[in-house]
Amino acid sequence: MKQSIHPAAIVEPGAQLGEGCVIHAGAIVRSGAILAERVTVHPYAIVGGDPQVIRFDPATPTGVKVGAGTVIREYATLNRSTEKGGHTVVGSNCLLMACSHVAHDAIVGDNVVVANAVLIAGHVSVGDHAVLGGGSAYHQFTRVGEGAIVGGLSRITLDIPPFVMAAERDEVAGLNLIGLRRRGVPREAIRELKEAFRLVYLRPGNIREIAAQALAAGAFKSAEARRFLEFITAGIRGIARARRLEPPSAAGED
Repeated sequence: MKQSIHPAAIVEPGAQLGEGCVIHAGAIVRSGAILAERVTVHPYAIVGGDPQVIRFDPATPTGVKVGAGTVIREYATLNRSTEKGGHTVVGSNCLLMACSHVAHDAIVGDNVVVANAVLIAGHVSVGDHAVLGGGSAYHQFTRVGEGAIVGGLSRITLDIPPFVMAAERDEVAGLNLIGLRRRGVPREAIRELKEAFRLVYLRPGNIREIAAQALAAGAFKSAEARRFLEFITAGIRGIARARRLEPPSAAGED
């Protein structure tokens, strides 16, 4: 499959494009950017621009890596890493909608949807299959777990656990049950996720300690429930808390 690079696009020396990449008119792919096969960059998007860091030396050799099949829409910006030899990473089969921004040293997993005007700050990590609603913004070093969905215009300054729905200012509203079912997660795993959710969000006490105790006790067998708890025990920022005492989507009913 041949590449398609519009005559009005700019692909700088040192950029690497895989087979089947499509670079539209006005798009810019900077030196150090590595695009896997079938990446599409729409007009006026910039892949591999300098990080927006005051003391950054532009001579530092860094870059951006974009996985296979990812689509980068109009005016989206992906900044390169600040660390010598490092890369900002966007995974495979992602959709970065118009005017979205992925800052330096961020890591975005596979099959992630980043809606219009989403702002991902430096060193943020986003897990596979996450959906980030339009206009939502993410503080540096925050984590968004796999399969999470974040509502539009949300302000995220704390970690969002895997498989949950979040909105507004760091508010968890329950489990993303629709997303879990669409991905074919087994019913037993969903049941355990509901139990794990209730355990950490409805029991008084330190949320990280509760999750760690549940893991140590081997109370949950499914990989999904364990990843949910392991995520909560890790990280350097706080964990987003539940919006209500008993979120309806985590109460156990389908």
